[in-house]
Amino acid sequence: MQFISKKHFIFGAILASCAATMWGFSGVTVSMLFKLNSAMTPLWVCQVRMLAAAIIMLVLCQVRGEHPFKVWHDRFALVKLVAYAFLGLVPVQFCYFKTVEYGNAPIATILQFLGPFVITLYYLIFKRQKPTVTETTGLVIAFLGTLLIVTHGHLNQLAVAPTVIFWGFLSAIGVAANAIIPREIIPEYGALSVTGWGMLIAGGTLNLYQPFWQQKVTVTPIDLGLLLITILVGTVIAFLLYSTSLLYILPTTATLLDAFEPLSATFFAVLLVHTHLQRMDFIGGAIIILAVVIITTNIPNLLVKKAPAEQQTKTN
Repeated sequence: MQFISKKHFIFGAILASCAATMWGFSGVTVSMLFKLNSAMTPLWVCQVRMLAAAIIMLVLCQVRGEHPFKVWHDRFALVKLVAYAFLGLVPVQFCYFKTVEYGNAPIATILQFLGPFVITLYYLIFKRQKPTVTETTGLVIAFLGTLLIVTHGHLNQLAVAPTVIFWGFLSAIGVAANAIIPREIIPEYGALSVTGWGMLIAGGTLNLYQPFWQQKVTVTPIDLGLLLITILVGTVIAFLLYSTSLLYILPTTATLLDAFEPLSATFFAVLLVHTHLQRMDFIGGAIIILAVVIITTNIPNLLVKKAPAEQQTKTN
C-alpha cells in the first residue's frame, strides 16, 4: 500500500482548487468574447484555445528537456492519451459550451457538476470501491451549494429540453474522464506532455469538422486579449495545475474541488461585468466553502490512500 501524507494531500487540493478558480475566471472571459463578437462560436473558441494551449505546453516540455515524444513509443500510454482527448478534453470543453448554447450557463454548470457522481459510480462498478462518508457528504453539500448559486433556489428552472440534457451529460462524463484517465500516465510522462498531446489530439479532431481558419472571424485587440487570458490562464496553467494535482489526490477529491469553479465564476462576473449578486449566491458560496473544508480536513488518520490498481507500473 502507498500513502500520501496530509501535507501532500493539501498541496494537491490547493492545486485543484486554483485550477477550478481559473476555469471559473476564464468562463467569464469566454462569455465576454461571445457578447463582444457574435462570430466567435463555442466550436471556434475550443479549436483555437486547444491548439494554442497544446503548442505552448509541448514547446515548454521540450525546452525543459522532458522529451515530449517519448509517450508515442508506449502503446499503453497512447491508448490512454487518445481516450483522454476524446472522452475527457472534448466533452469537458466543447460539450459544456454546447449545453450553454442550447440551454443556459446555470443549467450547464449543474449538469457538468454531475461529474463527481460519474466518478463515484465508476469506482463503485469497476473498482468495487464504495464512496467514503466524507466523499458522500462533500458530494451532496457541494452540489446543493452549486444548485443554489446557479438557480437562486428556483428549481422549476431545471425543466430542460432533451438536447440540453444530452450535451450536459456528455460534459459530466468529460469531467469524470478528465480526472480518471490521465492519472496513470502523468507520473511517467509529466503533466506538460500528457495534457499538451491530449489538447493537440482533441483540438485537431475538432478542426477536422470545420477548420477554424476557414471560419470568418475578425479578431479585435480586445478579443485577442481575452483569448490570450482564456488560453494561458484558463487552459495552459489551469489544466497543468489540475493534472499535477492528480499526483497527490484522488479523482473524486479533485472533481469535488471543481466546486470552486461556479464560485469563482460568480465572483469574477460581479467584479468584471457587474453582475448583481442575490442572497442565494452568498448562501450557495458559503455551502460550497463548507463542503471544501469538510473534504480537505476530514482525513482518516491524516493519510489518504492511493488505489493500488492505479499505481501499478504500465506495460507496453
